[in-house]
Amino acid sequence: MPFNLDDLTAAEIASGVAQGSFTATEVAHAALAAIDAREGAIGAYLELTPELALAAAARIDEARSAGSALPPLAGVPLAVKDNMNLVGTHTTCASRMLETYESPYTATCVDRLLAAGCLPVGKANMDEFAFGSSTESSAFHRTNNPWDPARVPGGSSGGSAAAVAAGTATVSLGSDTGGSIRQPAAFCGVVGMKPTYGAVSRYGVTAFGSSLDQVGPFARSVRDVALVMGGLTAGGRDPLDGTSQDASADYLEHLEDGVEGGRVGIVPALMDAEGLAPEVRRTVEDAASRLEAAGAQLVEVSLDHLEAAIASYYVIGPAEAFSNLARFDGVRYGYQEPGAATLAEQSALSRAHGFGQEAKRRQILGAYLLSSGVYDRYYYAAQKARTMITRDYLAAFEQVDVILMPPSPHAAFKFGELADPTQMYLSDMYTISLNIAGNPGISVPTGLGADSGLPVGVQLQGPAFGDRKLLRFARAIERSFADGKKSVLPVAPGCAGKGGELA
Repeated sequence: MPFNLDDLTAAEIASGVAQGSFTATEVAHAALAAIDAREGAIGAYLELTPELALAAAARIDEARSAGSALPPLAGVPLAVKDNMNLVGTHTTCASRMLETYESPYTATCVDRLLAAGCLPVGKANMDEFAFGSSTESSAFHRTNNPWDPARVPGGSSGGSAAAVAAGTATVSLGSDTGGSIRQPAAFCGVVGMKPTYGAVSRYGVTAFGSSLDQVGPFARSVRDVALVMGGLTAGGRDPLDGTSQDASADYLEHLEDGVEGGRVGIVPALMDAEGLAPEVRRTVEDAASRLEAAGAQLVEVSLDHLEAAIASYYVIGPAEAFSNLARFDGVRYGYQEPGAATLAEQSALSRAHGFGQEAKRRQILGAYLLSSGVYDRYYYAAQKARTMITRDYLAAFEQVDVILMPPSPHAAFKFGELADPTQMYLSDMYTISLNIAGNPGISVPTGLGADSGLPVGVQLQGPAFGDRKLLRFARAIERSFADGKKSVLPVAPGCAGKGGELA
């Protein structure tokens, strides 16, 4: 049966493989053909894994031939952010420091999606060690936004978002420490979800900020994200991750129930924030009106300490990054400077030459913030602000089911446009607070902005472990903008039709 992967959702691929409409091996070849045709213009991947994809496909086809029941994501092409271990690949974190590092084991999140039937097609590009909002800090190459190659795909999970937007993967995995799933999803016009902290195991994922990091999925539809969430949480709590919780559930259940009688929070102060692009504001207001028309009630809520979120994040994040990256010293892990006279010199030079500029900046900042006489003034204050932000969310979610706000103050910017690190940090102004509180959030595309002509969308935030409810509201927004289509936006026009087809 002829098919084009661009036209198929993850659910349709799994159903087609199970019914024998096409084989998983045929899907793998179609995905690899799409990568061959489109990757040169996008640069979403750091490493391709055709052998792993074809081997996984062969196992699925053998299982079907034997009459065995197939897993829920059988034959679905998957891209994996390159801070997640996968046996048979390198895990570089887009850094020279780990350029030759080979994965000794597979991260739990990746392993669960492989068990669910996904085909791993490659490791996706990212900002070095997830430090960034544009994927410009990758040590190896930039990733272009599939909608406009002169613009960034967002970050730090830019490669994961771009792969899905370009149709070279049906679903992908990213990590979100301060918005690194939701912001690139908005820039690339796909759906991206940061689950509740602890809902998805982080074992085998290179840590940036251990109290902030969370793994989550990208896809072109809310339904596919829900399907992947089921795979990520299957099996319940991971004993290898001390923060892991049992969030296993059928995330498709009640997805189509609608939002009648639901309460949607609006934060007026955020809608009046300096730097918010008019087209993004209009998009959020439009989404609010559509939710209201679908039967939801709009309720104004306040998050009084949200203005402290960025300051708190850029204390807590660098402090934890300094601790987590101390292990990369050129002795136990990573790049090793040749010719050093002493061990201390070798470690210093290895770190100086192995890390990029942004990775150095954050570690130096973290070292300073944890130093004697500074810790009490900044780190302790940031943790107190974190408590207040978390309490603000708890109070807000006593009044509403979800909160609606922008995922980013603007659409995708041009390469080099935000050269000032402070400007770059502010691109996460609407996402960071959620990582501080540990709550779930999702970015949903709504179409192309009237001013920029680029993808824009909205962000929904929910209470801790309210992930299924969050998906239901996200699906209602998607349904209102999709006009009967499977997803709001298609595969980026510059990529569609180049590969991905199989007769």
